[in-house]
Amino acid sequence: MPYEIERKFLVKGDYKPFVTQQTRIAQGYLSLVRERIVRVRVKGDKGYLTIKSEVPDSEFSRYEWEREIPLSDAEDMLRFCEKPIIDKTRHLVPVGKHVYEVDEFYGDNEGLTMAEVELASEDEAFEKPDWLGDEVTMDRRYYNSYLTRHPYKEWK
Repeated sequence: MPYEIERKFLVKGDYKPFVTQQTRIAQGYLSLVRERIVRVRVKGDKGYLTIKSEVPDSEFSRYEWEREIPLSDAEDMLRFCEKPIIDKTRHLVPVGKHVYEVDEFYGDNEGLTMAEVELASEDEAFEKPDWLGDEVTMDRRYYNSYLTRHPYKEWK
């Protein structure tokens, strides 16, 4: 099974002048069990089914299996997902050799903006732009699966 190695950060500044592409995303969760999180996503005009699981003794890596599925199937499956459905726009922002995925959340998670950078290894160096805020990679509250059960608007 392939790995996903990523680091997550809050966004504190204006990244929008550097955006090269943006896509609206709706995603929901069929399973929120830590050992097998199952996500359905509608990203633009495509559908995806993803299974994620933790990697023992790893800070930044998770197992990730993802397949594109028919859009109509993804839209149907969102009806069976935990509520609320995550609603966000993903902005792609190139920085050095990497592309940050900056997610601007709506609905119950309005006001939250996070950036992720995917790496080839856990110790790979990467540039941190000025608009990047605190790192939240290890803070589970910032996982989209957590935001489904505990939306940002409820945090105090």
